[in-house]
Amino acid sequence: MADPRPQRRADRPRPQQRTALVTGASAGIGREFARQLAATGYRVIAVARDPDRLRLLTGELGPDHEHLAADLATAVGRQQVVDVLANQRVHLLVNNAGTAVTGAFAAGPLPRTLAMMHLNCEALVTLAHLFLSQAEPGDALLNVSSTLAFAPVPNLSVYSATKAFVTSFSESLWYEHKDRGVYVMSLCPGMTATESQPHTGEDVPAGLVQTPEQVVAAALTALRHRKRPTVISGKKNALFATAARNLPRRVVLGMLGNGRKPSHDAHPH
Repeated sequence: MADPRPQRRADRPRPQQRTALVTGASAGIGREFARQLAATGYRVIAVARDPDRLRLLTGELGPDHEHLAADLATAVGRQQVVDVLANQRVHLLVNNAGTAVTGAFAAGPLPRTLAMMHLNCEALVTLAHLFLSQAEPGDALLNVSSTLAFAPVPNLSVYSATKAFVTSFSESLWYEHKDRGVYVMSLCPGMTATESQPHTGEDVPAGLVQTPEQVVAAALTALRHRKRPTVISGKKNALFATAARNLPRRVVLGMLGNGRKPSHDAHPH
């Protein structure tokens, strides 16, 4: 049985070193968060399901960094990360772990949809609650949402609803905690080229796709300024979000529903 404790590469961090815990850190946006945060001086605790990928990541990052293999879609996995937050001083929590189940809602397997909700919503709320309950001025919570938070999406109905929840929840938390010096951000990437969703240009115009590096750079710039409750990466994504919020719902549904083929796949984001 795997050791559930974080695997350390070095002794405890120096007192002045800030610590970031990043979920969904083995690939895509989460891995890039780990890389860029480590490069700016954070000690990173990387959390994901795949221990082999996590070992490769912390090996790349260098000394002082840790990893924890945990499945946040399960109660056991959530408790593993709760234990870390309860016992270590974490200055920045990046709630990035998530997945997308595609396909017509009623035709798909309910257990997979519920597992997505546990991961995208329950795990995020659980970790946010503990983190904020012990956060100090200067700390920050970054919840990764999506530009689909602003629009209903046929054949991604539950996924887009979970992201609407994440953004609404995060914006409320931003207001609740701003006067005590704790910053909360909802990060809303658009289409991002990751291993699970490469978007090579055959399905999506290249100009609409960002890299994880671009998304994370935008997030960390906003994190330094600590002003906006919601950060949308990229001007075109911001235009999409504005249109989705202002056009009639039937128009938005028609635009997003056209050409989206039903399937029943699950994709980590």
